[in-house]
Amino acid sequence: MKVLGTVGLPGSGKGEAAAVAREAGVPVVTMGDVIREACRDRGLDPAEHHGSVATALREEEGEAAIAERSLPHIEAALDDGETVLVDGLRSPAEIERFEDAFGDAFVLVSIEAPFETRADRLAERGRDATDVDRAALREREERERGFGMDEVMARADVTVTNTASLDAFRERVRALLEDDP
Repeated sequence: MKVLGTVGLPGSGKGEAAAVAREAGVPVVTMGDVIREACRDRGLDPAEHHGSVATALREEEGEAAIAERSLPHIEAALDDGETVLVDGLRSPAEIERFEDAFGDAFVLVSIEAPFETRADRLAERGRDATDVDRAALREREERERGFGMDEVMARADVTVTNTASLDAFRERVRALLEDDP
């Protein structure tokens, strides 16, 4: 059993890593989906309220709320396979919750790239307004850093610098999925 958790600032490549996992037949649990589900449960638009609902969940249920809500999805995926990729850790409490649940089988992977590289990627993607507005992107990053993301990235078992070609990044992710980091 192996549970790979990814952490990284917006545009670093977490979504691409998840795509590589899916292509390899590895289930992906996206922590952001848990937040989007909570938005819908509250009658809110996830595109507008993602950050505020993430903050509210942590205030209401504790710092590990998103991880706790993700556990059933991860455990169900492990019923069908040996490896699961968990996309989008942000806080130290989430790491601790996954380490408690999975022990040494939990491997934290930090995906990193410089701000300008990430901003350019997000602008190309153009998924929402913060993807093209650099000031809004910085605000989004500060909110995520406020959850403890810098500490999470520093605690990573493996760091993948995503500044080379897309093919090189995808190959590195495939290697992590197939072998021990």
